Amino acid sequence: MKNYDTLLEKLAPRKFGKRGNVWIIFLIIIIVLGLIAYIDQVRTGQVVTNMRDYALWGIYISNFVFFVATSFVGSVTVAVLRLTNNSWRTPLVRIAEIITFASIVMAGLTIMIDMGRPDRLLNLFIHARLQSPITWDVIIIPTTIALSFLLLYFPLLPDLAILKKFYEKTKPKFSKWYGKLSLNWTGSKSQKSIQEKSIKIIAILIIPVSIILQTIDAWLFSTTYRIGWDSTNMGAYFISGAFVAGLGALVTMVYIIRKVRGLEHFITDYHFDKLGKFLALACLTYLYFNINEYLIPIFTAPVEEDIHLSALVSGEWAPLFWFAQIIGLVLPLIILLFKKGRKPIPMLLVGLMVVIGSWWKRYIIVIPTLLHPFLPIEGVPESWHHYFPSAHEWIITFATLAMALLIITLFVRYLPVIPIQRTADENDMTLNKKNTES
Repeated sequence: MKNYDTLLEKLAPRKFGKRGNVWIIFLIIIIVLGLIAYIDQVRTGQVVTNMRDYALWGIYISNFVFFVATSFVGSVTVAVLRLTNNSWRTPLVRIAEIITFASIVMAGLTIMIDMGRPDRLLNLFIHARLQSPITWDVIIIPTTIALSFLLLYFPLLPDLAILKKFYEKTKPKFSKWYGKLSLNWTGSKSQKSIQEKSIKIIAILIIPVSIILQTIDAWLFSTTYRIGWDSTNMGAYFISGAFVAGLGALVTMVYIIRKVRGLEHFITDYHFDKLGKFLALACLTYLYFNINEYLIPIFTAPVEEDIHLSALVSGEWAPLFWFAQIIGLVLPLIILLFKKGRKPIPMLLVGLMVVIGSWWKRYIIVIPTLLHPFLPIEGVPESWHHYFPSAHEWIITFATLAMALLIITLFVRYLPVIPIQRTADENDMTLNKKNTES
């Protein structure tokens, strides 16, 4: 254990202090309020929401799309970094994998919250229709949850075995649980070989699965013949947007965990610089697809789509639309182009701007299009032409966000957020290289 003593002092899970306990209590209160609101919604019906025949999806679906997008960071991004053996990824990958798992689990839960009759959930499986994109979503989301869990769990095995020994005397209960979760890991050559092959297989599998998930999410919209969604650009548009949302969430969480856990020695300015360049590339790509999605149709749009675009650019939805574009995309990109903008504190600001802008961008994608149907209904109440979430919808939405944060918080509490075994191995390699050179 002496080889790991110094690392374990910094990287082993720690008990929360007062601020940590207050944070957990705060999240639990929000979740309980959301549960009460949801029970009332199920008991009373969707009438407690402001969703009507026009805005029949509302904030729940925009929140679902946000969770799906955020989950992209720990699947494709981490998988690519693992397969290419980038050494700078080591302090970041587990945090990204935790974000992914929490996000995709909450995406699955959020889509059920949107159902007016959750008791009929099994009908999605029993009476599934393969020609329906909703069926593809039902298949791909559980698949992504399983792969995300395995991509998080398999690399943890060596660290869980280390924690088992570390807590044997001081915390025997913790030691027992870590031992069970480590699956009798001893670090033998055969175990390492199986683990490396398993991680590689999962990393290869999760890339197409995650791309398919984002594409199916886009197809749920583009196969619905509505102005604003009827676009062949939607698949690439959603994937590029997912990169931005996911990396923004990763940057934000990396800064907060680094600050709270005192991991400045492990997560350095170098890592923020790398993440900043990665996020800048994602923003540039997303900006290109935004130009294709909004600017080009302005010159070629038919009357119905022109009404929709006018509402976004200069009408009712203009403040939100420009907030999402400027604060959530353009301004972060400008900041990231400068080296000083890729320092930790500016990166925190950029991450928060991107996450908030990304959430509202999903709202903009969903709601205005629903309020501009291709075949308008005659004689509907004036209130149907406008939508703003009810108190029930806001409380339940905040509860889902709080639940995702609670999952991340509990993982950070009980798991080493930076891989102990791999960090030790890399330190040994660096030391050996220095000794060889000298």
